[in-house]
Amino acid sequence: KSTVYYVLITILVSFGPVCQGDKILVVPLDGSHWLNMDIIIQALHKRGHTIDVVRSSKNWYIKEESAYYSSVTVPVTEGFDEKFIKNYLRTLFDIERGKFSGLNFIKAQVEAYSLMKTLANFISNMTVTMFEDENMMKMLKNRQYDLVLTDPVWGTGVMLAHYLKLPVVFMVRWTAGGEGHLIVAPSPLSYIPMTGSGHSDAMTFIQRVQYRLQVKSAYQAVCDKYFGPHVDYDALVRAADIWLMRVDFVFEFPRPTMPNIVYIGGFQCKEAKTLPKDLEDFVQSSGEHGFIIMSLGTFIAELPSEITEEVAAAFAQLPQKVIWKHQGERPSTLGNNTMLVDWMPQNDLLGHPKIRAFVAHGGTNGLQEALFHGVPVIGLPLFFDQYDNVLRLRDRGGAKLLSLGTLNRNVFLESLQDVLYNPAYKENMQRLSTHHRDKPVKPLDSALFWIEFVMRHKGAAHLQSESYKMPWYIYHSVDVIAFLLLALCTMFGMIFLIIRCVWRMFCKRKTKQD
Repeated sequence: KSTVYYVLITILVSFGPVCQGDKILVVPLDGSHWLNMDIIIQALHKRGHTIDVVRSSKNWYIKEESAYYSSVTVPVTEGFDEKFIKNYLRTLFDIERGKFSGLNFIKAQVEAYSLMKTLANFISNMTVTMFEDENMMKMLKNRQYDLVLTDPVWGTGVMLAHYLKLPVVFMVRWTAGGEGHLIVAPSPLSYIPMTGSGHSDAMTFIQRVQYRLQVKSAYQAVCDKYFGPHVDYDALVRAADIWLMRVDFVFEFPRPTMPNIVYIGGFQCKEAKTLPKDLEDFVQSSGEHGFIIMSLGTFIAELPSEITEEVAAAFAQLPQKVIWKHQGERPSTLGNNTMLVDWMPQNDLLGHPKIRAFVAHGGTNGLQEALFHGVPVIGLPLFFDQYDNVLRLRDRGGAKLLSLGTLNRNVFLESLQDVLYNPAYKENMQRLSTHHRDKPVKPLDSALFWIEFVMRHKGAAHLQSESYKMPWYIYHSVDVIAFLLLALCTMFGMIFLIIRCVWRMFCKRKTKQD
């Protein structure tokens, strides 16, 4: 009986947390950001938490039906969908390939910036639709969530958390205004080359103007309408309890950080699984030469035809086999060594013993998987943080960085051969992989702990710096400097007046004596 009793107690204790799961409202960003968030959601679901995901009716990757979350769908007429992304990419490709010159180039830049403004308007309109829907907001309040988990590139989650008075955890690399560290951590320009311009941690002048006039103005208008002008959107972002930063210091340059920033770089990485038979047979046929994979991420299904012809021609001259994720027209220069696929098990291919190199667009997910498995990279970045991501691996000796604007078959072939046959690239990436894997706690476990920590303690205010609430002139001690300068000037003024009075008295006394 006692044995049965202890077995029952063990079972109850084991399943106890599942019965006491918290309620989490998730407001994600679509595309590759959703792929990251989806991993966290599944892990939280397995731990017994109830998940609701806010999505728009125009979402691309976020499905309405799921076995591990319920969806709250917001009806919108326009959104971040496949059509929007394709138009944006078309403009970027034209700029990158130099199809604009002079005034036309300026026009193309303006068009690219207007697309960002349009995106901010999409999100603002979605947020307004939610706030104006009394039934939806009443339903969200009645569900009594314990936490909002959101991506701060999307302003909706930040404002929704403030409306519902809930603690916030960010899944973050970017915010609407730039790289996440810029918002909450000191960022001296003297030694922090980070996302933004490719060289420094600061946004360029144009980027700052773009954010203020196009992005923040749209979100701030929503804050003014529903919370009052005293609520600053940037302050809401800084008030997040925990920032789950999707990098680590094997990948990121060393820099100042803050107690509420938790580094979870590579949390989505895992050991490789067995490949499907057709792919396994193909890579095994490569013999001692091995194989290369090429994937340009979630958004870029195909490159312009003039680029794909050059890429295919370069691949055809290699003894390695190539698996290329490409959904456009079949290039006429395609060699017998290249397999075109609509989708690939990227992580499993990167973990295969015969992998030799990875041609990538520079997204954080793909580069971290390459780093996890120790595979050198040929980077073809296009937008957002991609250039800076490849730059970090290049500076550590694990990647080659190319420009789509100057890419041709000779340049591409030379770069491929350099990475394939110079052993330093593989050695450097394997060293980085060893460092990345050598951690006391797995990144995913760390992310889950801090999410649950915030729910257990109803926030993490003790980890937030007082600097988040300070005006800029107090943060930079401008008021203190002004006071000290005034005091110094007053002191020198008084000394001058004293000397002047003494001098006059001395002169008067001397005059009387004469």
